Amino acid sequence: MLTAFTRNYQDNSTEAGFQFTFYCDSCRDGYKSSFIESETYKRGKGLRGLAAGAGILGSLVGGSLSRLGNAASRGGSVLSERFTGMSPEWQKEHEAAFGRAQNEAQQHFHRCHACRQYVCDACHNEDEGLCVSCAPRQEVYVAKARADAMRREIDRAGASARVWQGTVERKTMACPACGKPAGAGAFCSNCGASMALRACPGCGAKNALSVRFCSHCGQNLAAPGAVSCAGCGADNPPGTKFCGACGAKLG
Repeated sequence: MLTAFTRNYQDNSTEAGFQFTFYCDSCRDGYKSSFIESETYKRGKGLRGLAAGAGILGSLVGGSLSRLGNAASRGGSVLSERFTGMSPEWQKEHEAAFGRAQNEAQQHFHRCHACRQYVCDACHNEDEGLCVSCAPRQEVYVAKARADAMRREIDRAGASARVWQGTVERKTMACPACGKPAGAGAFCSNCGASMALRACPGCGAKNALSVRFCSHCGQNLAAPGAVSCAGCGADNPPGTKFCGACGAKLG
């Protein structure tokens, strides 16, 4: 069974050669080791059949562990099934290549002395000797805290900001004469009927022309309204002939 310095690794080896990917315990980005050709395969098969896409040099790769990589890092059963039937010489090459790959990959990883995880250069706080989860970089943490505070302040300001200065008025959407959508104009765009609102004689609220009773106070909009005196401006009940305030004749 192969034993890695980190439990998160993936064996990318094929019959043609050996290559391994080691993953950061924190961000799951990985480092793929240099590809090593199998001398056993070369003698038996020649150079044809090299693993398609296998890199000649080691490289950093992104992404998380595959199912195969997870299984390979937790036990040797999957690997033993993959490489069943390989010659003892190939198996020895495989183990030696794994050791070389680890030595190569360890240069790109650091072990956190607090949580014991192996992390890549990006996740390592070189000033503290710990991973950034245990000891965040000060400048990064300060920048994030400021950004979080800025978002909170913008959200609070946005919640209290008044962005509309208009007034809410009731609009008649359907024409009371023809019943069709009337548009936004003062007259129905279909039949030309007036779309003006009628004031309630009781409370003064605006109502649609098709409404029979005021939607605010319930007064009958068909009933005659109060009579206003031309002299003193006082309102008098419907049917009054003389102003009750100054005695002037009404009408």
